[in-house]
Amino acid sequence: MDAMTTGLLMFAGMLVLMALRVPIAAAMFIPGALGYWGMSNDMALLNLLKGSAVARLTVYDLSVIPLFLLMGQFATQGGLSRALFQAAAAFVGHIRGGLAMAAILSAAAFGAVCGSSVATSATITQVAYPEMRKHGYNGGLATATLATGGTLGILIPPSVPLVVYAILTEQNIAKLFAAALVPGLLAMVGYLIVIALVCRFKPELATPSAPLAWAQRWRALAGIWPIVLIFITVFGGIYGGVFSPTEGAAVGAAGTFVAAMARRELSAEGIRRSFVGTAETSAMVFMIFLGADMMNAALALTQMPKLLADWVTHLHVAPLWIVGAVMLFYVVLGCVMDELSMMLLTIPVLFPAIMGLDLWGLAPEMKAIWFGILVLMTVGIGMTAPPVGLNVYVVNSIARDVPMNDTYRSVLPFLATDVLRTTAMLFFPSLCLGLVRWLFG
Repeated sequence: MDAMTTGLLMFAGMLVLMALRVPIAAAMFIPGALGYWGMSNDMALLNLLKGSAVARLTVYDLSVIPLFLLMGQFATQGGLSRALFQAAAAFVGHIRGGLAMAAILSAAAFGAVCGSSVATSATITQVAYPEMRKHGYNGGLATATLATGGTLGILIPPSVPLVVYAILTEQNIAKLFAAALVPGLLAMVGYLIVIALVCRFKPELATPSAPLAWAQRWRALAGIWPIVLIFITVFGGIYGGVFSPTEGAAVGAAGTFVAAMARRELSAEGIRRSFVGTAETSAMVFMIFLGADMMNAALALTQMPKLLADWVTHLHVAPLWIVGAVMLFYVVLGCVMDELSMMLLTIPVLFPAIMGLDLWGLAPEMKAIWFGILVLMTVGIGMTAPPVGLNVYVVNSIARDVPMNDTYRSVLPFLATDVLRTTAMLFFPSLCLGLVRWLFG
């Protein structure tokens, strides 16, 4: 059996295992190990297994992931997510669709201390959904808003998938964070516009709440100053050269812990849940790393990444069509895989092919950063698009009174803005690279 056939069989085996609901880490590891063993021998596989786990788990840059996750856990357990929603609702809740807009704003703000799409969706849903339903909001509009708002958790820095992309492609984490900021803010504005238009043409979907006195609004706004301070400290320190992204994540986690304690909502049980939740999520992430490493090591033996890169560079097709096909591929993968699994599995294969293309005359580093943001935005579409959409499942597992089909119908206008924004980013790289060039020269 030739190497290319072996590589395709490994992919097919992985998809079969995923369809059988085998955990994604094992679904990648088992076909990878069998493929590696089939193309080498017992001792080669054992030697790889002996060192691969140690080599992966001792990478210093990866320590930024559990630190950012811990920051998000402290924010959740300490009631900071609720404070964010209350502050946003105090200012916009009285306009039609205002509570949905407040959910988007709070998801964007929570994304600045979280870094996970699914965690942002779940956390903001628990806070915002009961309030929206209590004020008569349509269930489909509410759940669609919360599912799409969750994607801001990976677009607004810090972003765990961007950290993974930076490590896989050997790019600067701080530059990738800077590149993601403008697209993240554009996504937030786009979602707000969708809510405003939907509620204008279908006012029965969202009932305005009673306006609050200005004193109450300022009081609610005062409750989120710790988050603003943490964001400025962490990212100001990173871009100012005061500390590295890993050190910034440690400062952010410590600052969020202090802020949560100051609110007197972080109990001893909350602290325990924060560490346990961080440990569980980190373990899942690193297990996915190990599974992807095994699969990618086997794919390297097949020379599939090299063959694919050679094939792509010799295609008589405009490079943008190739990038567009890759983005469509990520949307399809997003229906069955989470963002980390997709990136860990595909970036080592696809990245060399993309880097071999002439795209807008970009330098290699700028091309790598631009492609990373495109991947991140496309992955976000896959997290909400039918027929699966992981964020939709997460939100509807909490909002059990809303049929899944209602959420999918209501999410379509949000997806339209995602497609428009991603298309604009494809044709105008400066939308994400402008801030990088301004900050780093």
